[in-house]
Amino acid sequence: MSDVRAKPLPTADDVSAPFWEAARERRLMIQRCAACGYYNHPPRSWCDACLAQDLKFEPVSGHGKIYSFTVMHQRDVPGFEQEAPFINLVVELNEQPLLLMVSNLPVSERERVRIGAAVTVDFENRGDAVVPQFRVV
Repeated sequence: MSDVRAKPLPTADDVSAPFWEAARERRLMIQRCAACGYYNHPPRSWCDACLAQDLKFEPVSGHGKIYSFTVMHQRDVPGFEQEAPFINLVVELNEQPLLLMVSNLPVSERERVRIGAAVTVDFENRGDAVVPQFRVV
């Protein structure tokens, strides 16, 4: 019996379902407030900036820069046992300061990863789900 587990799959709820549906179509859609124009991620029921509740999903460019990263050597993260070490990224999307998303990269990308490096969205097929990821450009 193998100790390798499948990577976790997202669990969509009423608020996040449009984000995951767009990802299945390989489109990056981020929730945006109709009242003030502020982008909210992860999806939620109210705007972080003005607390309005009129939020809609809009397409974004999928371009950004590495805001932060760490190299993970842990081999007990479910679904990532065989990929360690790997790189966890925090990406700041170009649409708005501090519009952050989390991603991961294989350690083979280590030489290309630096704070401020340009990235673009990519999508990882995980069987029943598609997960937005990023790659260094």
